[in-house]
Amino acid sequence: MRFFEKRAKYPRFKSYYGKQSAQYPQNCQIVEQGLKVPQVGIIKASIHRLFDGKLKTVTISKTPTGKYYASLLFDTEQEYPEVGITGKVIGIDLGIKDFAITNDKEKTSKYPNPRHIKKHERNLARKQAKLARKKKGSKSREKARRLVARVHERISNARQDFLHKLSRKIVNDNQVVVIENLNVKGMVRNRKLAKATPPYPSPTGEGTICSPLLGGIEGGVGWVMFINFLDYKLKEKGGLLLEIDRFFPSSKTCSSCLYQMSEMPLEIREWTCPNCGTHHDRDENAAKNMFSRGHQNFIGLRN
Repeated sequence: MRFFEKRAKYPRFKSYYGKQSAQYPQNCQIVEQGLKVPQVGIIKASIHRLFDGKLKTVTISKTPTGKYYASLLFDTEQEYPEVGITGKVIGIDLGIKDFAITNDKEKTSKYPNPRHIKKHERNLARKQAKLARKKKGSKSREKARRLVARVHERISNARQDFLHKLSRKIVNDNQVVVIENLNVKGMVRNRKLAKATPPYPSPTGEGTICSPLLGGIEGGVGWVMFINFLDYKLKEKGGLLLEIDRFFPSSKTCSSCLYQMSEMPLEIREWTCPNCGTHHDRDENAAKNMFSRGHQNFIGLRN
């Protein structure tokens, strides 16, 4: 209806074999046995956390591995604390070889990329090959599809676990986090970077997916998800996430004398400043420049 009224785009095809979900916007209750929803009744559920507030909406979804989850939306009237004007500032440069390079003026730290997809690549290829040989519509194909989906689910869980732990560590130690506004979609289209930053593979093992929750196409390293985790965790503690313009030349600007190189190809990982003679590691230098730019912006906000 919205499409014919020209208030929405042409509807996308939603496969029966993809993620299934149903939303209940009213008359839902939490009971001892689990969850009570209209037209279904009481559903046994393990509810790991409750909130003080009014239950507004319940969304029940089925994953490609056959698991059911219920997402509960509460109206808690929670207010975020005011942003603190004191505390540490840290600059972060996101990369592929090293997932994150941080600098807080005192020291530079590197966090290696765990490469979750590469660890499961052989296992995934073997199971996808078995899936491709199965007859469409058969029970054996459905079993093989679930095996492929389980591998994708394991990769997704491992990635989220790493990103949650790293974002929590950074947020606990710092008040202001400075990060670059990355053009992830453009990097995915770059043939030299596409394999290093692949779109999420579909949990069904067929094609790729684009998650609107993550703001579009998300790289295999999980940059967009990581930035989202940093953002909401900082807001909860009264911190601040500063995003620097993606065209800021953090890699080709000398952090010592601010001399800017005319160009800096990706294959150059170390370089020496022709102006002051300082030898730079490309990623460490970028993290230092991110810290300096973010610190200046933060001081401007305080004043």
